[in-house]
Amino acid sequence: MISLISWEVAVLKSNFPLSQKYIDFCNTFKDVDADFLEGTTAAGKTTVGVGVKFMRAVSRSKKKFHIIAAKTVGVAEKNIINQDNGILDIHRNALYFGNGDKDFKLPHIKFENKIIYVLGYDNKEKWKLVLGGQYGCVYIDEVNTADIEFVRELSTRNDYLMATLNPDNPNLPVYKEFINRSRPYKKYADDVPQEIMKDLVEPEVPTWRYWFFTFNDNKSLSAEDIEKKKRSAPVGTKLYKNKILGLRGKATGLVFVNFDRQKHLVTLSEAMKQTFVKFSAGLDTAYSSQSPDTIAMYFLGITDAGAVYILDEEVYNNAEREIPIAPSDTVVKFIAFLDKNVGRFGFLRDVFIDSADQATITEMNKHKQLHGSIYNFIGAYKKTKIVDRINFQLGWIAEGNYLVCDHCIHHINELETYAWKEDKDEPEDANDHTINACQYAWLPYATLIGRKE
Repeated sequence: MISLISWEVAVLKSNFPLSQKYIDFCNTFKDVDADFLEGTTAAGKTTVGVGVKFMRAVSRSKKKFHIIAAKTVGVAEKNIINQDNGILDIHRNALYFGNGDKDFKLPHIKFENKIIYVLGYDNKEKWKLVLGGQYGCVYIDEVNTADIEFVRELSTRNDYLMATLNPDNPNLPVYKEFINRSRPYKKYADDVPQEIMKDLVEPEVPTWRYWFFTFNDNKSLSAEDIEKKKRSAPVGTKLYKNKILGLRGKATGLVFVNFDRQKHLVTLSEAMKQTFVKFSAGLDTAYSSQSPDTIAMYFLGITDAGAVYILDEEVYNNAEREIPIAPSDTVVKFIAFLDKNVGRFGFLRDVFIDSADQATITEMNKHKQLHGSIYNFIGAYKKTKIVDRINFQLGWIAEGNYLVCDHCIHHINELETYAWKEDKDEPEDANDHTINACQYAWLPYATLIGRKE
């Protein structure tokens, strides 16, 4: 076994130095089954990740077969294998067979008597050819763009997994199932942006590690190089947020492009200091167990200064439940949600439910007849067009009059992912259940919101 501090670093020092964080990353193997590398563009994640630590993991492994996967084999060749400081540049004893050879038909690298298959996850028929076995080490490049079925399959077929990604739509299943289940080491936890740390809340896998790398961790970049890259994306755009700041969010076509966590998130204690003149609540429903659509409950307040605060949320998805929620269950949950917030904020009588869901409205009214209720369950007013509702919100966000309590993570995620259709001036029918629920609640009181002039 040859240590990192001898041959890998010796080779790399002639081309670029390693930051202390990268040295610690490359030396960390104990109690680590997976490494997930996220961050800004040009942070060196791929070069150091696959070129140094992954190849070292292959060297340490007792298994013969390993995998490198990228969008296509061509992308892997260009960005991982053949580029300057790529695998063949760093490891002069590695040989690449792009068309396979007489023993192994798939593209592969031969390295220290090991075989590293090179796959493209864009071709399901090809990658299915490797699913019959177990592998020592698996590397997935830009895992946020990979077929999630491919990621799931390979995650169960390795001793060690490494995946790199640039921040993307936080609602992608790869975040929930993999990235957000990992945790950073305490030494580097402060390097992770707070809004990403708040996402790392899925049930933890103790042996999965999260790493956040930026320009500053890539010691081969000069100050001038970093400034040039920062100027390449307009400040305030989602491209700037993703590539330059390393923050998550869908990059193009967003509806609420002016929503900014720094400006529009408040704590619950800050919200409770406001003087509210009206409270309202909205419910949007979707009972399918085959889709990511949700049952979304929202409680909001409008202040005497014309600001609307999203105060609380409760969100359910039948696809995640062994026993699906039915309309009769929603009644009980929604009333309990209302009672809780009325108790801590203030009274309201009218609450608004998706008017297309007559089954839930019927169940609500049946419950009121049988048990009594202080609430009036009203079908949502939908004559205001969706585009007009969006324009209302865009204006309020610009004025600083649309605020969200920072524990309402589902609504925050949708504000950052709700997107326009590519071919029409209307939003996609996705990532909108919490947005709809909030709109149902504020639509009857829209004249109370915004600048008084």
